[in-house]
Amino acid sequence: MRIAIGEVMHETNTFSSVKTTLELFKFWQWQKGEEILTTHRGVRDFLGGMIDRAEALGIEVVPTFAAGAEPSAEIDRDAYEAIKSELAAGIKAAGPLDAFCLSLHGAGVVEGIDDLEGDLLQYVRSLIGYELPLIVTLDLHGNLTEKMATEANVLLGVHLYPHTDAYERGEEAVDIARRMVQDGLRPAMHLTKLPLMITTSTTNLSPAKDINALCWEWEKHPGVIDCAFFHAFPYTDIPEVGVSVVAVTNGDKALAKQVADDVANQIWARREEFKPLAISPAEGIRQALAAEGQPIVINETSDNPGGGTPGDGTYLLRAMLEANVQNACFGFICDPEVAQIAHDAGVGATISVKLGGKVDRLHGEPIELIAYVKALTDGRFTISSPVAKGMQVNLGKSARLQVGGIDILVCSVSIQVFDEQIYLLHGIDVTTCKIVALKSSQHFRAAFEPISKQIITVDSPGLTTLQFSFFDYKRLTRPIYPLDEASFR
Repeated sequence: MRIAIGEVMHETNTFSSVKTTLELFKFWQWQKGEEILTTHRGVRDFLGGMIDRAEALGIEVVPTFAAGAEPSAEIDRDAYEAIKSELAAGIKAAGPLDAFCLSLHGAGVVEGIDDLEGDLLQYVRSLIGYELPLIVTLDLHGNLTEKMATEANVLLGVHLYPHTDAYERGEEAVDIARRMVQDGLRPAMHLTKLPLMITTSTTNLSPAKDINALCWEWEKHPGVIDCAFFHAFPYTDIPEVGVSVVAVTNGDKALAKQVADDVANQIWARREEFKPLAISPAEGIRQALAAEGQPIVINETSDNPGGGTPGDGTYLLRAMLEANVQNACFGFICDPEVAQIAHDAGVGATISVKLGGKVDRLHGEPIELIAYVKALTDGRFTISSPVAKGMQVNLGKSARLQVGGIDILVCSVSIQVFDEQIYLLHGIDVTTCKIVALKSSQHFRAAFEPISKQIITVDSPGLTTLQFSFFDYKRLTRPIYPLDEASFR
């Protein structure tokens, strides 16, 4: 048995000012053939799960093409056409296939194309036909469409946020492909959408935790293969934005609809519980200083590069400096200019810089600092978090700057913080700090919850703020909750 694998991954924040170009994809991920196997084998991501499971079952894995970029604005049309061309070449070179497992995100937007995934799946079908099983893994922040559901045999979403189960969904995709080829499984799928947007909601807490429990209860039914709650991605302005549920059964379309509708009804009934309790950076710092024990983690959710922000926001750092906090670290601000200045000056130097706030003015103004250069690194490390464990990271020239009682990490490439590795790289043991500040919405929790005394989420203006009223939406399908809350009373 031969299964092809591939990936096209992008979460598009249409409010971002950073266009997603071909160069960005080639910087982050642009892999062909065997390179895909070498890079992802044993890594806890979608492709890693597909590869490991197939090889464990004695199934031949045929890598086609894998592309991905960190979240940012709309994808350049030329970049998308290049991706399609490379994927087509990989499929054509693959030879005879029994199934295709494809890793996508679910919230991709291209210039002139609102539904990247639906469009790409239709294109893939034009190459492989409709007889070949096509199983797709998705991020739970996908804005799902009927086109996606029509073109794929199965849509599998991660259940957990942080996404510690992406590897398992990759394994599941291979298992379903095998069953379709060898056991005659013919999945039936139903998509139920809701006029609802929710903010980032960790799944180890209610209400998201309870919705997942309902999904898993349905999966105990002998006819149900999978049931997934898609939180959707609210930081994009397209008509298809919205929470959804996908249910997959063993050939029973009526059951699939019953399952998806039941879970969707429960989500809708509890919609008010998804409203966030947002506090300011200053209030978050007050709470952290009053808390017992250490470390107290403060996450700046409004400047989460994992949702398309620049990662150079200054609101939280400025508040920490103004509060004159001691025994604290901040990881990290993306500012290649300051990182270069620190490298040019060398360890032990004192530098005067304007830090952060350079990509736009949404995330705060630059901070004028006089800082001591404590350490310099190349920004390279391996993720140890259950989210993407084993993945190699290169943040470019990086520095540890000391200002008063705060160690500030500055890097040249923007990603969210997944674990403590970026701190360790610069000689900081986070468990010895009273306050550990970072930029992320939820993924950091997988590594930091076991080692922190408390986690405090702070919000401010930014491209991933918890306040949807911050955005000038023009294309959403209205009414939608909570923006049009009065319409649903």
